[in-house]
Parts: sequence; structure tokens; C-alpha cells
Amino acid sequence: MKDRARPPFFWGLVVMLGIELAAAATLAIVLLIDLVALEPTSIATALALTVLVVIAAGWMAATLVGLLRGQAWVRASAIVWQVLQFAIGLGALEGSFAQPAWGWPIIAVSVITFGLLFVPSVVKATQGRAGSGG
Repeated sequence: MKDRARPPFFWGLVVMLGIELAAAATLAIVLLIDLVALEPTSIATALALTVLVVIAAGWMAATLVGLLRGQAWVRASAIVWQVLQFAIGLGALEGSFAQPAWGWPIIAVSVITFGLLFVPSVVKATQGRAGSGG
């Protein structure tokens, strides 16, 4: 991958996954601070949510590193994340605690990123394998 120029859509995907990583990491930090500074109604629920968001941030970080190395597995990882993120966005639009101001941007980012994952130049740029010197 070092000898080939990366296409613009590849860098678009890097930016989109970077935005998602920044959002997940920010949320993880906020939840960790809340866990320490506030008294949650349910400590078990607060811990579980915090752990899940920290895992998601780690997942996104690993995916972004893999993308920058041009590895093929990142497409599957990012597709799974986009589906989960889309579901989170839909959930934010519904129910008694609906937050459309959060839901629509989450859905938009998911759809754009999902589309970028299937652009032929991005697929070609991420065909490397873990053991291929990347």
C-alpha cells in the first residue's frame, strides 16, 4: 500500500471513521467522568454502558488503524459498526426520550460512511491482508 497513492474516497472514509472515533471517545470520557462525579440511579447499568462505549471506541480505533494500513478486514468491521450506529440513530428518533437532533446526524454519518465503504477505489485500496507487510 505504501507504493500506491490513496484515492480521495479513501481519505473521505478515513475522515468519516475519524469523526465516529472522536464521537465514541468523547462519549466514553463523558461517561467515565459521570460515573465518578455523579451518583447513577443504577451503578450496574452505568458501568455496563460505560464499558460498552469504551469497547466501541477501541473497536473504532482498531478499525481506523487497519484502514490506514490498507487491510481488507476493516470493511467488515466498519460495515458492522455502521449497521449498529444506524440502529442507534433510529433509536434516538423514537420513544418518549427521542432526540432527533442526535438521531439524524448519526444516521447521516452512518449512511455516508456505509456508501464510502463500497466505492470501488476504496475496496481496491483496502485489499491488503494482515501478513502482507502492511
